[in-house]
Amino acid sequence: MTLPQRVTLIDVCLRDGLQDESVFVPTQAKLQLLDALARAGVLEAEVTSFVHPKWIPPLADADALAARLPNLPPMRFWALVPNLRGYERSGNAPLFGITTVLSATDAHNQANLNCTSQESLRRLKPVIAAAKADGRSVRAAISVVFGCPFEGEVPLQRVVDLCEQLTAAGADELVLCDTIGVAHPRQVAEVIGQVRARLPEMPLTLHLHDARGFGLANMLAGLQEGITRFDTSLGGFGGCPYAPGAPGNLATERANTFLTAMGIATDIDQAAIEAAAVQAKSAVAAGEPIDTKA
Repeated sequence: MTLPQRVTLIDVCLRDGLQDESVFVPTQAKLQLLDALARAGVLEAEVTSFVHPKWIPPLADADALAARLPNLPPMRFWALVPNLRGYERSGNAPLFGITTVLSATDAHNQANLNCTSQESLRRLKPVIAAAKADGRSVRAAISVVFGCPFEGEVPLQRVVDLCEQLTAAGADELVLCDTIGVAHPRQVAEVIGQVRARLPEMPLTLHLHDARGFGLANMLAGLQEGITRFDTSLGGFGGCPYAPGAPGNLATERANTFLTAMGIATDIDQAAIEAAAVQAKSAVAAGEPIDTKA
């Protein structure tokens, strides 16, 4: 079995992990979680999303959080940016880069972004151009690559075409997302193989959810295909407000145990990341309930 010698785990708890919670975790608690991630050795983290607070109330403090981001080298910060207005809000925040997102199906894109996938692509092109002009890197995430809660099976050709279009638009990295946790190892290998056949030099990241206990198996399939970057989330927090029944993300602490057991370096201290996961669970448990009727 040929596996990478080193893997990067991008922790997305502060963004994807918290976005679907029914509580608001205070900004200070989020900053403390970020510090815990840094102390554990996590090198990259997605810290917030510049969406309208009405749509994602748990991330309503994006501007305040961005203004208080600490200097934690060599840690790199990412933030999800849905449109040009969101990019403008990211302002002078010390972000290494941004994450853009669109869906592989029109039904999920309509639920998530109120437009078709191609309309999203047109809207994202100036966002990507602005980020590149500012010297920021761009992660282009594609949701529901492996299955959609509305349309079911997703044609692989559609995924590959979107990958090519995002690459042409200037993305530096593609994030293939198993948004509802339906992927299996053979499918993971097939999708990566088809994308690589068309875009052999494009860096790929896997974003895995763990609905049926397939998360680590899918990670192994990705590793065998040469993937060295994975989105994970402290405590397995995460979901999608626009994907009914979406499970939590693959937990950072579980993924790290899995990788280190196979001799794959991550630079993450297992005891420290487990402590950070406990801290994340405590922060969510102590969060302020969100009034969804407001």
